[in-house]
Amino acid sequence: MGERRVVVSGASIAGLSVAFWMRRLGWQVTVIERAPAFRDGGQNVDVRGVAREVLDRMGLFEAVRSQNTTETGTVFVDADGRVTAELPSDGPDGATAELEVLRGDLARTIHDHLPPGVDSVHGDTIETVTESAEGVRIVTAAGRQMLCDLLVVAEGVRSATRDRAFISGEVSRTDLDVTMVFGTIPRAENDDNQWRWHTTTQGRQIHLRPDRHGTTRAILSFSPGEDLTSLDRTLALTRLRERYAGVGWQAPRVLGAFDTAEDLYIDQLTQIRMTTWHRGHIVVAGDAGWCVTPMGGGGASLAITSGYVLAAQIAAHPGNTEAALLAYEAWMRPLVDDVQHLPRGIKHFAYPQTRTGLALRRLADKALTSAPLKPLTAKLTQVAATERRLPEFPDAGR
Repeated sequence: MGERRVVVSGASIAGLSVAFWMRRLGWQVTVIERAPAFRDGGQNVDVRGVAREVLDRMGLFEAVRSQNTTETGTVFVDADGRVTAELPSDGPDGATAELEVLRGDLARTIHDHLPPGVDSVHGDTIETVTESAEGVRIVTAAGRQMLCDLLVVAEGVRSATRDRAFISGEVSRTDLDVTMVFGTIPRAENDDNQWRWHTTTQGRQIHLRPDRHGTTRAILSFSPGEDLTSLDRTLALTRLRERYAGVGWQAPRVLGAFDTAEDLYIDQLTQIRMTTWHRGHIVVAGDAGWCVTPMGGGGASLAITSGYVLAAQIAAHPGNTEAALLAYEAWMRPLVDDVQHLPRGIKHFAYPQTRTGLALRRLADKALTSAPLKPLTAKLTQVAATERRLPEFPDAGR
């Protein structure tokens, strides 16, 4: 029998993890990415829980740690920038994790350490997918035709290939009614190495976070949300200014810098849930299958873990793809479900609408970050945590 082939659609963190481990398993690997070149940039992500062990098995733990954003802690601030509370950031899984990196830096590290032989195709997308006794036949927008034994869809929350391959009843979308706008802005003299988080009335937040590139990562987040993703940049920024009119602290600075930010990104937070993650020889990984959104957190950790678990289960079930994909789902679902089930009332707590609600929120912040409750609060930041052993991989120690 010849070498088996997997096509990975999407050079996301999940897609790169799949490519890494499937090539390590000895499969031919082709990664198809719609972007014309590798995508750097992006906001903070972290590696927590069992994903830390996966990263260690990849031999990349120290390489990722060296990409640390320099963030040392997380504080809540008022309209004058005064610290009102501080989240616990001690330990590897604190509010600021030990492995706190930019999405692009994490993806670049995995990409640059892919085993030899991974074939990458940029600037192309999958147009048609057909399953037959021979395998999965793929035709791309550029006219490429490929036949593979397994197709892994890792395109992200709005995956078109997932929507083609699975029937509508298998994919559900939950709009969390939260809008987040991300961008890189120039670093100011008074920016420090803490994540500074300001919440005000009408459900508006401002976040400033340090990076290792001499700039600052800014986020404007609000609820009720307004889907700005379909608007052109000028109109979206106009709506954003209207929404943040009268907000103090760093709002004018962020809004001004967003005018010229090269990496401005707008997201309407949407959770993805699927009744099954595979159909025949097609399987999803990462946000395409279970987008947990920044409200849940841990997306990068789940993405890294999914690539390892998928390849390990394929190795454990040679010649039986159905059994392997069922085992992959069974192992990963408890981790995903734990993050996707947001605590009741969390959105109203995170995005107070009135002055009274904001005052209550600040009292709760102080209580939750007090010495007696700090251990409980620290547990809220734990994701991808499990007492189960990772499935064995033939050469995980290589």
